[in-house]
Amino acid sequence: MTKRSKKSKHLATISLAIMGTGFVATIPFQQSLWGMILQGGFEAGLVGGLADWFAVTALFRHPLGIPIPHTALLPKNRKRITATIISMLENDWLTKASIKQKIGSIRFTERLLGIIEKEKDSPAVRKTVVAMIRQIIEQIELQKLAHLIEKEVKSQIDQLDSNVYLPILIDQFLKRKYDEKAVDFILDEMEEWANKETTKNRLGQLAVDAIENIQADGFMQFALRSFSSLVNADRLGNIIQSLIGKGIASFRDPLNQNRQTLLFSIETKLKKMKDDEKITEELNQWKSQLLKEWKVEEKILDSLTALRQKALDYIETPSFFDNSILPLVSATVERLKNDSEKTEQIENWVRSQIFDFVDKNHSKIGSLVEENLNKLDDATLIDMLETNVGKDLQWIRVNGAICGFLIGLVLVSIRAFF
Repeated sequence: MTKRSKKSKHLATISLAIMGTGFVATIPFQQSLWGMILQGGFEAGLVGGLADWFAVTALFRHPLGIPIPHTALLPKNRKRITATIISMLENDWLTKASIKQKIGSIRFTERLLGIIEKEKDSPAVRKTVVAMIRQIIEQIELQKLAHLIEKEVKSQIDQLDSNVYLPILIDQFLKRKYDEKAVDFILDEMEEWANKETTKNRLGQLAVDAIENIQADGFMQFALRSFSSLVNADRLGNIIQSLIGKGIASFRDPLNQNRQTLLFSIETKLKKMKDDEKITEELNQWKSQLLKEWKVEEKILDSLTALRQKALDYIETPSFFDNSILPLVSATVERLKNDSEKTEQIENWVRSQIFDFVDKNHSKIGSLVEENLNKLDDATLIDMLETNVGKDLQWIRVNGAICGFLIGLVLVSIRAFF
């Protein structure tokens, strides 16, 4: 019991003691008028104080421990009192309608936006947001994600139909003149190969060997021997190298007939490939075989692991919150503040969720009160009530004694008058 309650209790006891003392002290003087009047006042005050003491005490316990009927009202009627309190809470004070009415008067979205706008740059919010994002990133199961990505990539590739994409690829190949670029690439490689010293020597030696192995009779045999004595492998290599260079140079000319014939032949064959079912079937089979043997999950997992570490490192830098989170939050808040329709939709959704929660859990208010009350034994509950309302209850006793004293004075005075 608090200090103030104890003082009130002592005050009530003192008032009762004063009335009792006054009653005893005025007995010798009851023959006089004033002694009779005072004795009647103290007597009435003593009776009033005792009656109120009995009434207040009877609420919580048996007065003097005597089991008088209709006393210790709280312990005896605890269940009924608890049921009454719960009924009042649920049906009178905290009804669904009253709760919903109060909730309906609150603008949750405006308050929430105001709080976000005010606290968005605070150190606590920064720390909390970064910690939440870090937690989310760390909780991602990369193994499962890598498997899903591999499965999805293979699925998308498997759905590619060669009958559809092969003609597109060929058209793009011809449109971008990759056939001419391919020919020029081959010519560049041939020119680089032909200009090598080793190529010249090899070609010259091959020419000498070929001349020596030619079977001829008569004058032709004499002419070949004369020619072979005039030239050697080096000269023949230079001649052949020069001829190859001239041939390559002529093929580089866009107007060269041989080049145009070659490009026309390539274009014709490529266009025929568009409708060649055998080629498209082979491409589809090749694609299926490639997908079956293609093990890319580990590489995806390695990439995701590295990406996650970069993300974790980045979110710890001050620029992450300043450049990524803060502008996003500010823009979202500003957009919602200017979009009354969207704000109203959010407001209605929040209220509907709260209303639904109230409908489903309204009965738990009474259950919660009952549960908490049942945790208290009678002594604890009585002590709690006396602690919180004891001051007022003790003043009832004081008032009873004072009022009894004053009423006693009036009644005895009236009796003496008559």
